[in-house]
Amino acid sequence: MTEKNADTHTDRPVSDETLLKVAKEIVIKFIEVGRLTPATFEQTFDNIYNTIKETVRKG
Repeated sequence: MTEKNADTHTDRPVSDETLLKVAKEIVIKFIEVGRLTPATFEQTFDNIYNTIKETVRKG
């Protein structure tokens, strides 16, 4: 892979919709493997969403 192709990162902002979609996919995986229950859904989803948002928007 050439150096030109190695850096595909762009400085486009990530929309709230995209953040929600990514958080949803992670939560779905947690549900599928039994790591998330309805009792802890709200707190877990908030933690996942906020972590993704903080990580993506740091830059």
